[in-house]
Amino acid sequence: MVLLAINLTLLQATKTGGPNGSIRLSAEISRPENSGLSAALDLLVEAKKEIDSYSKGGPLSFADLIQIAASQALKKTFLDAAIAKTGGNQEKGRTLYSAYGSSGQWGFFDKIFGRDDAQEPDPEGRVPQWSTASVQEMKDKFISVGLGPRQVAVMSAFFGPDQAATEEKLIADPDCRPWVEKYQRSRETVSRTDYEVDLITAVTKLSYLGQKINYEAYTYPKQKINLGKLKL
Repeated sequence: MVLLAINLTLLQATKTGGPNGSIRLSAEISRPENSGLSAALDLLVEAKKEIDSYSKGGPLSFADLIQIAASQALKKTFLDAAIAKTGGNQEKGRTLYSAYGSSGQWGFFDKIFGRDDAQEPDPEGRVPQWSTASVQEMKDKFISVGLGPRQVAVMSAFFGPDQAATEEKLIADPDCRPWVEKYQRSRETVSRTDYEVDLITAVTKLSYLGQKINYEAYTYPKQKINLGKLKL
């Protein structure tokens, strides 16, 4: 789910691309860099049908739904990690996550909804094949959208099937090395705070790159209550 959200098609020079839902289109999801993401997209297609069936504020955009799904996947990952840190105790794990973990860091992300869906696929060649890209290619792509080695390092789990192998590649780069080591140490702590907070920050930044957010997209008029008919 997170890779669907990390669709770095933004081109700053033309202000086109980004998290605009274009990855849902067959011409884009079928590209080599998106290999393996169709199953996740299919789940979202079905989820959208259900959500739209009872939504009072109109249909949910795929651009928004993809970001919601990514955040929920990360929240579950963080909660599962907290439960594991407490020896598998569900109650203690939830307490750890809510009281000392990163659960309170999603406030800004949770307010960013109202993205429009693109009607055409974004141009090809803007997204690296992360699993085979060189570290320099990764850095160049992140730098092109206003991020850098720090964000590359914190998002290492999403650049291939083996996070350890990806980090081994990143740690050989002098720009990424200190950040990789920082997040490895953080994941060994009970709360994993530095790693999780920085990952949430990176995902939040990526979630609105180049997008115009209509914060009133899902608003709807409330039913008026005739107080005169109330019986006291």
